[in-house]
Amino acid sequence: MQDKVASITRPIKELKGFQKIFIKSSETKTVTFIIDEKALGFYDNNMNFIVENGVFIFMIGSNSRDTQNISYTFNKKI
Repeated sequence: MQDKVASITRPIKELKGFQKIFIKSSETKTVTFIIDEKALGFYDNNMNFIVENGVFIFMIGSNSRDTQNISYTFNKKI
C-alpha cells in the first residue's frame, strides 16, 4: 500500500497483508484480504495514531516489483 497524500512523509510501500498459497498447474484460487480503517493509519510526529483522508494505492502481486495497482480514496465522515 502507498499513501499518496499524507501530512508526514510515509514509506513508498507498506506490506499490509501476506498469504502464501500453493496452486497446481492450471488451477486458480481466490485470495481475499480485508484492509480496514486501522490499516490505513499511522503515527504522527507526536506519536498519536491517526487515520487521514486521502488517496491510497493498493498493489497486488507475486513480488514487490510485479504488481497490479488499484487506487482507493478514503474519506472519513466527521
